[in-house]
Amino acid sequence: MRGAFIFFLTLLLLQALVAAANHSLAQAGVFLFVGGLFVGTAAFVLPFGPGFAAVFAAGLACDANADVPFGTHALLFSAAHSVLFHLRDRLPHDETVGCVLIGLVCNLALFIVLTVLRIHQSPAPAVEWSRAACDLVLSQIVIALAAPWFFALQKSALVLAHAGSARPIF
Repeated sequence: MRGAFIFFLTLLLLQALVAAANHSLAQAGVFLFVGGLFVGTAAFVLPFGPGFAAVFAAGLACDANADVPFGTHALLFSAAHSVLFHLRDRLPHDETVGCVLIGLVCNLALFIVLTVLRIHQSPAPAVEWSRAACDLVLSQIVIALAAPWFFALQKSALVLAHAGSARPIF
């Protein structure tokens, strides 16, 4: 369980950094979503139970300040983790580039689902879709640039805590 706790701490750090960035970008009307980084690696590094626990707890932390019903992020992150865990032997996760691509695809899927869940709250859904498209493009660029750093942080945290696993870590 030490690995799950370390992963959870790195995900809390990611959430804090994204919250600070979103606070700074709020004046420009831009929102970053990096959900793909929350689920992108736990399925490849940790066993199913500890990885699921870390991702679920991080999802609950994201739900605490989101405008969706409590538990939405936790449910979506857990579902994405489960899918990735069952596909992990077929996905190219041994190198950072493969993990970045997996994170980008996960982020795209999670972003679309969350947008569909939130779109009914908007008084002008057509405007919301165009804004969401801009947010998605910016979020994907940020993930492509920040993911290698974040994956290295997770790997270093696991090594420092002596919480490595038998599976290779990108």
